[in-house]
Amino acid sequence: MLCFVLVSFILVSATDSEPATSFVHKKKYVMGTVFEIVAYEESLARASDAIDKAFQEIVRLDEVMSNYNSASALSRLNRSAHFHAEVVPLDLYRVIEESLVYSRLSDGKFDISVGPLVNLWKAAMREEHVPSSAEEEKLRRCVGYQNIALFPPDRIEFRSACLQIDLGAIGKGYAVDRAVEILRSYGIERALINAGGSTIYAMGSPPGQPAWLVHLRDPSKRIDPQVRLCDDSVSTSEQTPSLQGSNSAGHIVDPETATPSRTEFAVSAIAKTATASDALSTTLLLIGPDKGKVLVKTIADAAAIWVSPGGQSETASSGPQILLGHGL
Repeated sequence: MLCFVLVSFILVSATDSEPATSFVHKKKYVMGTVFEIVAYEESLARASDAIDKAFQEIVRLDEVMSNYNSASALSRLNRSAHFHAEVVPLDLYRVIEESLVYSRLSDGKFDISVGPLVNLWKAAMREEHVPSSAEEEKLRRCVGYQNIALFPPDRIEFRSACLQIDLGAIGKGYAVDRAVEILRSYGIERALINAGGSTIYAMGSPPGQPAWLVHLRDPSKRIDPQVRLCDDSVSTSEQTPSLQGSNSAGHIVDPETATPSRTEFAVSAIAKTATASDALSTTLLLIGPDKGKVLVKTIADAAAIWVSPGGQSETASSGPQILLGHGL
């Protein structure tokens, strides 16, 4: 998932009728991107400590969910769960369980078992080599969320000899939600967590404001879609093409075709949790606006916008409102 989202930060000074509010802003490079957390809080020390603990949780989850770290829980699962139920950390079980919800909602377009195809196309982009149709078909047979078996509370089995899980389309969202839990446990009520611009969760609102104002990805640079967030999340997905001969490759792979998605849309999705918005944005990118608009309306408190490089846009909502720049 790659995108760029701008957040309007509002610095607020205390008035005679309200206590002094400290503004704390910290960054950390983790999960292959820069996470930012900002918070408004009366106690500067408490806010700073809460943010540090939230970052520690994100780092811990990276060690659970990373497919770049051979020692991670996910890497161990990918090596040893074929036809054998493996015990996994609770966080890994939960994020995989949530992923399967979106696989069913999308009829398999969202599929974390796409790992073999993702690896194929990553190598293709590095080596400037377009995979053959035979290579694609061989690995496509490895993919299928139906072959991931869950045994509550903490065991997972792969019912395919070559299945591999990739959590790139949902892992950051899950980490953001866990960071939100940490901040709330410290009594933080006004904060914003930004996972590299691709997923943002807004806790409460800045002092004196009804919500956090977020400018969504606009590849056309014409319409400036915006949303106001308060205790909800937005994620944006966009293909990152690189031309190879007559084919384009990118990091978002369609499990049905075994090739990178060819869409030019940038898709932003709003949901009540960062896990949900992260998974939903990728799902909507893969299924397109026609089917996507129908899906969004079946999910409570969700919304989405598709924006093309030419400035065309389509929206759907079951509650939250997305406005264009001239509408705010």
